[in-house]
Amino acid sequence: MDFTIRAVRPEEYEELGDLTGLTYLNDGLLLYGEDDSYLDVLRDTARRARESEVLVAADADDTVIGGVTFAEGGTAWADIAVPGEAEFRMLVVAPAARGRGVGEALVRACVDRARVLTGCARLVLSTDASMVSAHRIYERMGFARTPGRDWEPVPGHQLRTYALEL
Repeated sequence: MDFTIRAVRPEEYEELGDLTGLTYLNDGLLLYGEDDSYLDVLRDTARRARESEVLVAADADDTVIGGVTFAEGGTAWADIAVPGEAEFRMLVVAPAARGRGVGEALVRACVDRARVLTGCARLVLSTDASMVSAHRIYERMGFARTPGRDWEPVPGHQLRTYALEL
C-alpha cells in the first residue's frame, strides 16, 4: 500500500471538505447540484471531526486522497445505525487515486474500528444506486444488502443499505 489510513488532522479539514463536496457534485450525488444544502454539510469536516470520527487516506507526501466518516449507532452522524451498530458515511476517493485500493482500505479501517467497539454487532451504510463500483467493494468484503432499511434522505433520492455482521 502506497498510502496511509489515519485520523484527519485539523489542517486537512478544508482539503477533505473540498474533496468530499467535489466528489458528490462530480458523481451526481446531490439532487440540487451546487445549490444543494447538503454540500455545506459535506464540506464541514471540522464539525464531523468534532462529532464523530473522520479518517483519511494520505499519500506518501501526506496529500489527502480519500476520506470517510465513522459514527457509532444512535449518535448525531449515524443516519441508519442504531445502538449496537456502527455506520460509515461520506466515503470518497480522489479521482486520480481510484483503482489503488483506497476505498477498500478506508472501509477496512471502519470495519476494524467497529469490531473494537463494545457491543457493536454490525457495520451499516447507505449508498446511492449509481455507485456500482462501491457496491462491488462492499459485497466482496462481506456486506449484504438490507433492502428493508433502504430510505430517502429527501423525497425522490432513494438510498440502498448494506450491513456487515461482526
